[in-house]
Amino acid sequence: MTVTQPKGFRAAGVAAGIKAEGKLDLALVVNDGPLQVAAGVFTRNVIKAAPVLWSQEVLKQQRLKAVVLNSGGANAATGPGGFQDTHKTAEKVAELLEAGAIEVAVCSTGLIGERLPMDALLSGVDTAVRELGTGAETDLATATAVMTTDSKPKQAVAKHESGWSVGGFAKGAGMLAPNLATMLSVLTTDAVVSPEVLDRALRAATGLTFDRLDVDGGTSTNDTVLVLASGASGVEPSETELTELLTTVSLDLVLQLRADSEGATKYVDVTVTGAASEADAIAVGRTIAEDNLVKTALFGSDPNWGRIAMALGRVPAEIDPEKVSITINGVTLFAKGTTATDRSEADLSGRDITIVVDLGLGEGEATIYTTDLSHAYVEENSAYSS
Repeated sequence: MTVTQPKGFRAAGVAAGIKAEGKLDLALVVNDGPLQVAAGVFTRNVIKAAPVLWSQEVLKQQRLKAVVLNSGGANAATGPGGFQDTHKTAEKVAELLEAGAIEVAVCSTGLIGERLPMDALLSGVDTAVRELGTGAETDLATATAVMTTDSKPKQAVAKHESGWSVGGFAKGAGMLAPNLATMLSVLTTDAVVSPEVLDRALRAATGLTFDRLDVDGGTSTNDTVLVLASGASGVEPSETELTELLTTVSLDLVLQLRADSEGATKYVDVTVTGAASEADAIAVGRTIAEDNLVKTALFGSDPNWGRIAMALGRVPAEIDPEKVSITINGVTLFAKGTTATDRSEADLSGRDITIVVDLGLGEGEATIYTTDLSHAYVEENSAYSS
């Protein structure tokens, strides 16, 4: 069990007919309380999908009864009609759950620019409400229903020794970059928590996890991470404890997203240390993670540190070339402005690669999670249309 592992939650994943061939394409997560506290973080892309605009608005009250999610269509760049479709979806869920539409968040994922088949979607909501339940099979169906180019569902759960837990799921395989990545994620917890604490804990957790995933530099129109708290455990953790468990579950999901990212043959951690600030460390790490010359070298298992030096050298951050060192898979190849070790000493033949860049200037540090750039990534994205 994952999303329904915390007490007070039910879920369902059904085939509404949005996708072809009867695939699961609509998910519903319901918070039965006694609390219905919620928080969310969203894409920073200026072009926001209708469900993002709707969910941002309803979350101003920091309370949610349910979240409905669909795959098979992003409902982005669809104008006023697309927003009306989102509103109708929330109203339908609210009607069946005897709640208000303002208590229902909506998430969509899929191709940008097309309206959703509302008859199918609303009929699917009816089915999902009838099938609400708990358990491993239910949670798997729920996580599967939000998949697009994903090859497998992503789920995670962690339980605190004092009896409360955090569970959830995520989707995403491409357009993965900072500002959350192209993904939807719903997290649940049965902790007793105030809206203010839940919001701070979520932002702290996503800042170290979802916001550090960078596969291709693309920032989606639909990115959404929601957390719902039921309070059903009766346990009120400290803010630190809540943040730690949310971070644990979020990082688990992020690493699953990376592992399933389109065309990936290498899993790469880019860690920047010794930066003048955390912001500088993040900026350097992201630039290296997004650089196509770095990524193609990694695909070829080539420890070409010169490309890494080039990438970090163009970042608007404080950098002293004489203090920089570059280490790949444990071998320091560049230090004090020149070659330190022959690059052939670094073995990149395996799937896991660690790049550590020490700027030698301060205490700022950050890790960005990325992949290589392969033929398969280009082929899959050149053909994507659904």
